Amino acid sequence: MSKYSERKARAAEPPTRGKGTICIQGGYTPKVGEARVLPIFQSTTYKYEDLDQVERLFALKEAGNKYTRTGNPTVAALESKLTELEGGVGAVALASGQAANLLAITNIANAGDHIVAASTVYGGTYTLLARTLPRYGIETTFVDPEAKTKDLRGAFRPNTKLIIGETIGNPGLGILDFDKFATLAREFDVPFIVDNTLATPYLCTPFQFGANIITHSTTKYADGHATSLGGVVIDGGNYDWTNGKFPDLTRPDETYANTNYIEKFGRAAYIAKGRAQYLRDFGACLSPFNAFLINLGLETLHLRMPRHSENALALAEFLSQHPKVNWVVYPGLKGNPNRARIRKYFLHNAASGVLTFGIKGNSQAARKFVAALKVAALVVHIGDARTSVLHPATSTHSQLSPKQQLSAGITPDMIRVSVGIEDAADIIADFDQALRSISR
Repeated sequence: MSKYSERKARAAEPPTRGKGTICIQGGYTPKVGEARVLPIFQSTTYKYEDLDQVERLFALKEAGNKYTRTGNPTVAALESKLTELEGGVGAVALASGQAANLLAITNIANAGDHIVAASTVYGGTYTLLARTLPRYGIETTFVDPEAKTKDLRGAFRPNTKLIIGETIGNPGLGILDFDKFATLAREFDVPFIVDNTLATPYLCTPFQFGANIITHSTTKYADGHATSLGGVVIDGGNYDWTNGKFPDLTRPDETYANTNYIEKFGRAAYIAKGRAQYLRDFGACLSPFNAFLINLGLETLHLRMPRHSENALALAEFLSQHPKVNWVVYPGLKGNPNRARIRKYFLHNAASGVLTFGIKGNSQAARKFVAALKVAALVVHIGDARTSVLHPATSTHSQLSPKQQLSAGITPDMIRVSVGIEDAADIIADFDQALRSISR
């Protein structure tokens, strides 16, 4: 029995430094005479002195970069910073958020396995789980995350390998009940995966509330400037993979000199396997240049997220009183049922920068409103410093049936807003004039 299996997996520990300090200085500590700013190591390959060293690298007996597909110094610095921000034990950065979710799942789910997922996950994640993975023998049962625990138990099967949800559902904006999902994960002894993209580690750290694995689309708030696709999977090191359900982590890997991931990497076994196998075989690696830009974006995350949240709340309050608006959903808005969870699970009592609202009138009203915007832009994106809007039913969730859209919280009148960090007064004035243009 390994040392890892002789003890219960420990809870992930919170960062020892302040989030702002980690955002700026985490992941990279230059030595005397080295570049103060993280350099871009724009290289595909690395030099070694002898064959013995390369042999050790390819057998996972020694750490180091072999080829940028599986590791790069710039990418590694970004991974280290995100690991520290979330309080995990290791991370793998990838080419996109979608690639991150795919690695997080397929690293532990094989043909014949089953997943339990919140029905409110992002449309691309929903399609991955509902349409693509079943073609490879992995099935998913979608559940209403607001259902009672006793009702959710019926979704689990003997072959269930994980439960997954989002801190803030996109675009339904429900706040995940961590206590309930973590309780189910422990009861059925499966890992709990959380997509923390919209909350970011500045506002919420899911490992502290029972999550075992965290994913992000770093394309969004981590980058913050709509320049760089990227994703990351972060391992909390707080799940016992030796429970018999995950033999790929406990038996020798013939492709790496019979390495046993649990024995070799201990608490970081999951993420080590993800890098060694997934990046090697699927190749969805993050480019060093994108890693540099995302790291640069993270340096202001602790400054941007409060401003995004403040502006979103101000716009939500304005829209809730506007005669052209049917309804407004923003977790931080007074009267929102998720406000209590913001206070329970989130830091700084801030609810991030995304809101949704229902516009009065038919589809032509929505088209006219969007066309009249001047400060905000119509883009397929969120988390940018600039304010943007989208109509989910005809874009990000258009591949879902009407029933599936409603299950995900998508209504035909919904407008999703990613509130930027411009002056709040200008954002509000822009929405006011665009809404007023509908009746002209």
